[in-house]
Amino acid sequence: MKNLLALLFIGFLSSCTPETTYPVGQIKTDKGDILIWLYDETPKHKEAFIELAEEGYWNDYTFNRVIENFVAQGGCPDTPEGFAYSTHLLEPEFDPIAKHVYGAFGAGRDNNPGKISAACQFYIVQNKKGLPRLDGDYTIYGQVFKGMDVVDQIVKVEKDSTNAPLVPIKLDVSVVQMTAAQIEAEGYTMLTKGQ
Repeated sequence: MKNLLALLFIGFLSSCTPETTYPVGQIKTDKGDILIWLYDETPKHKEAFIELAEEGYWNDYTFNRVIENFVAQGGCPDTPEGFAYSTHLLEPEFDPIAKHVYGAFGAGRDNNPGKISAACQFYIVQNKKGLPRLDGDYTIYGQVFKGMDVVDQIVKVEKDSTNAPLVPIKLDVSVVQMTAAQIEAEGYTMLTKGQ
Protein backbone atom coordinates (compact mmCIF):
# COMPACT_ATOMS: atom_id res chain seq x y z
CA MET A 1 0.00 0.00 0.00
CA LYS A 2 2.88 2.38 0.83
CA ASN A 3 4.42 1.74 -2.59
CA LEU A 4 1.12 2.49 -4.31
CA LEU A 5 0.73 5.74 -2.38
CA ALA A 6 4.32 6.71 -3.17
CA LEU A 7 3.75 6.08 -6.90
CA LEU A 8 0.54 8.09 -6.86
CA PHE A 9 2.29 10.94 -5.05
CA ILE A 10 5.19 10.94 -7.55
CA GLY A 11 2.69 10.88 -10.41
CA PHE A 12 0.82 13.81 -8.88
CA LEU A 13 4.03 15.83 -8.46
CA SER A 14 5.19 15.18 -12.01
CA SER A 15 1.82 16.31 -13.36
CA CYS A 16 2.24 19.59 -11.44
CA THR A 17 5.67 20.32 -12.91
CA PRO A 18 5.33 23.28 -15.26
CA GLU A 19 6.09 22.57 -18.90
CA THR A 20 9.34 24.04 -20.20
CA THR A 21 8.90 27.28 -22.13
CA TYR A 22 11.22 29.07 -24.53
CA PRO A 23 11.68 32.79 -25.21
CA VAL A 24 10.31 33.70 -28.62
CA GLY A 25 10.69 37.10 -30.26
CA GLN A 26 7.40 38.70 -31.25
CA ILE A 27 7.02 41.70 -33.56
CA LYS A 28 3.52 43.11 -33.85
CA THR A 29 2.77 45.39 -36.79
CA ASP A 30 -0.41 46.77 -38.31
CA LYS A 31 0.07 44.15 -41.06
CA GLY A 32 0.20 41.20 -38.64
CA ASP A 33 2.47 39.44 -36.17
CA ILE A 34 5.89 37.85 -36.63
CA LEU A 35 7.33 35.14 -34.34
CA ILE A 36 11.07 34.43 -34.17
CA TRP A 37 12.94 31.44 -32.75
CA LEU A 38 16.11 32.82 -31.11
CA TYR A 39 19.21 30.64 -31.44
CA ASP A 40 21.04 29.41 -28.34
CA GLU A 41 24.13 29.16 -30.59
CA THR A 42 24.36 32.98 -30.66
CA PRO A 43 23.91 33.70 -26.94
CA LYS A 44 25.08 37.33 -26.83
CA HIS A 45 22.76 38.39 -29.63
CA LYS A 46 19.86 36.42 -28.16
CA GLU A 47 20.43 38.00 -24.74
CA ALA A 48 20.69 41.51 -26.23
CA PHE A 49 17.46 41.04 -28.20
CA ILE A 50 15.59 39.86 -25.11
CA GLU A 51 16.97 42.72 -23.01
CA LEU A 52 16.09 45.41 -25.57
CA ALA A 53 12.64 43.92 -26.19
CA GLU A 54 11.85 43.78 -22.46
CA GLU A 55 12.96 47.44 -22.13
CA GLY A 56 10.55 48.40 -24.93
CA TYR A 57 13.53 49.79 -26.87
CA TRP A 58 12.13 49.22 -30.37
CA ASN A 59 8.63 50.47 -29.68
CA ASP A 60 9.53 53.98 -30.90
CA TYR A 61 11.05 52.63 -34.11
CA THR A 62 9.81 51.30 -37.44
CA PHE A 63 10.76 49.03 -40.31
CA ASN A 64 12.95 51.70 -41.88
CA ARG A 65 14.45 49.91 -44.91
CA VAL A 66 12.44 47.39 -46.90
CA ILE A 67 13.63 45.90 -50.16
CA GLU A 68 11.74 43.17 -52.00
CA ASN A 69 13.82 40.01 -52.58
CA PHE A 70 16.32 41.26 -50.00
CA VAL A 71 15.41 42.25 -46.43
CA ALA A 72 12.99 44.05 -44.14
CA GLN A 73 15.12 46.04 -41.69
CA GLY A 74 13.93 47.64 -38.47
CA GLY A 75 15.15 49.34 -35.35
CA CYS A 76 17.73 52.10 -35.07
CA PRO A 77 18.18 53.69 -38.50
CA ASP A 78 21.40 53.81 -40.49
CA THR A 79 23.39 57.00 -39.99
CA PRO A 80 26.21 58.55 -42.07
CA GLU A 81 28.71 57.82 -39.28
CA GLY A 82 27.52 54.22 -38.95
CA PHE A 83 27.20 52.80 -35.45
CA ALA A 84 30.36 54.42 -34.07
CA TYR A 85 28.45 55.97 -31.17
CA SER A 86 26.06 53.11 -30.43
CA THR A 87 26.01 51.58 -26.96
CA HIS A 88 24.55 48.36 -28.41
CA LEU A 89 27.55 46.86 -30.20
CA LEU A 90 28.32 43.12 -30.11
CA GLU A 91 31.16 40.95 -31.35
CA PRO A 92 30.01 38.74 -34.25
CA GLU A 93 28.72 35.24 -33.49
CA PHE A 94 28.85 33.01 -36.54
CA ASP A 95 27.48 29.47 -36.29
CA PRO A 96 27.09 26.89 -39.08
CA ILE A 97 23.34 26.54 -38.42
CA ALA A 98 22.77 30.28 -38.84
CA LYS A 99 22.51 30.94 -42.56
CA HIS A 100 20.90 33.71 -44.59
CA VAL A 101 17.89 31.63 -45.64
CA TYR A 102 14.36 32.92 -46.21
CA GLY A 103 13.12 34.16 -42.82
CA ALA A 104 16.56 34.38 -41.19
CA PHE A 105 16.70 37.01 -38.43
CA GLY A 106 19.95 38.96 -38.19
CA ALA A 107 21.71 41.92 -36.61
CA GLY A 108 22.54 44.97 -38.70
CA ARG A 109 26.01 46.47 -38.88
CA ASP A 110 27.98 49.13 -40.68
CA ASN A 111 31.09 48.43 -42.77
CA ASN A 112 33.41 47.95 -39.79
CA PRO A 113 36.21 45.44 -40.47
CA GLY A 114 35.52 43.49 -37.24
CA LYS A 115 31.96 42.72 -38.43
CA ILE A 116 30.65 44.04 -35.10
CA SER A 117 26.85 43.97 -34.91
CA ALA A 118 24.50 46.72 -33.82
CA ALA A 119 22.04 44.90 -31.55
CA CYS A 120 19.65 47.86 -31.89
CA GLN A 121 18.99 47.02 -35.56
CA PHE A 122 17.64 43.78 -37.01
CA TYR A 123 16.67 42.48 -40.39
CA ILE A 124 14.65 39.59 -41.81
CA VAL A 125 15.79 37.91 -45.03
CA GLN A 126 12.91 38.10 -47.51
CA ASN A 127 14.63 36.57 -50.54
CA LYS A 128 13.09 33.10 -51.00
CA LYS A 129 16.40 31.75 -52.38
CA GLY A 130 18.27 33.14 -49.39
CA LEU A 131 21.29 35.45 -49.38
CA PRO A 132 24.29 33.11 -48.96
CA ARG A 133 26.72 35.89 -49.99
CA LEU A 134 26.07 37.46 -46.55
CA ASP A 135 26.93 34.30 -44.56
CA GLY A 136 29.92 34.88 -42.31
CA ASP A 137 29.62 38.66 -42.64
CA TYR A 138 26.46 39.39 -40.66
CA THR A 139 25.29 37.55 -37.54
CA ILE A 140 22.09 35.55 -37.93
CA TYR A 141 20.62 34.80 -34.52
CA GLY A 142 17.10 33.59 -35.18
CA GLN A 143 14.53 32.31 -37.64
CA VAL A 144 11.02 33.59 -38.34
CA PHE A 145 8.64 30.66 -37.95
CA LYS A 146 5.36 32.56 -38.25
CA GLY A 147 4.63 35.75 -40.13
CA MET A 148 6.72 35.59 -43.29
CA ASP A 149 3.49 36.45 -45.13
CA VAL A 150 3.58 39.69 -43.09
CA VAL A 151 7.23 40.32 -44.09
CA ASP A 152 6.30 39.65 -47.73
CA GLN A 153 3.64 42.39 -47.45
CA ILE A 154 6.02 44.81 -45.72
CA VAL A 155 8.65 44.73 -48.49
CA LYS A 156 6.00 45.54 -51.10
CA VAL A 157 4.80 48.83 -49.60
CA GLU A 158 5.39 52.13 -51.35
CA LYS A 159 8.73 53.62 -50.31
CA ASP A 160 11.01 56.59 -50.84
CA SER A 161 14.44 56.73 -52.52
CA THR A 162 16.11 55.34 -49.34
CA ASN A 163 13.71 52.34 -49.28
CA ALA A 164 11.89 53.68 -46.21
CA PRO A 165 8.12 53.03 -46.26
CA LEU A 166 6.15 56.19 -47.05
CA VAL A 167 3.66 55.16 -44.36
CA PRO A 168 5.71 54.13 -41.30
CA ILE A 169 5.38 50.51 -40.20
CA LYS A 170 5.66 50.77 -36.42
CA LEU A 171 7.25 48.08 -34.27
CA ASP A 172 5.87 46.54 -31.10
CA VAL A 173 8.63 44.11 -30.09
CA SER A 174 8.38 41.77 -27.11
CA VAL A 175 9.39 38.33 -25.92
CA VAL A 176 6.72 35.71 -25.29
CA GLN A 177 7.17 32.35 -23.60
CA MET A 178 6.00 29.36 -25.64
CA THR A 179 6.10 25.62 -25.04
CA ALA A 180 7.66 23.23 -27.57
CA ALA A 181 4.16 22.04 -28.48
CA GLN A 182 2.99 25.61 -29.17
CA ILE A 183 6.06 26.34 -31.29
CA GLU A 184 5.77 23.11 -33.24
CA ALA A 185 2.04 23.75 -33.76
CA GLU A 186 3.11 26.88 -35.67
CA GLY A 187 5.18 24.67 -38.00
CA TYR A 188 8.66 25.13 -36.52
CA THR A 189 10.75 22.05 -35.75
CA MET A 190 12.96 22.69 -32.77
CA LEU A 191 16.42 21.24 -33.31
CA THR A 192 18.94 20.55 -30.61
CA LYS A 193 22.69 20.82 -31.07
CA GLY A 194 23.99 17.88 -33.07
CA GLN A 195 20.84 17.18 -35.09
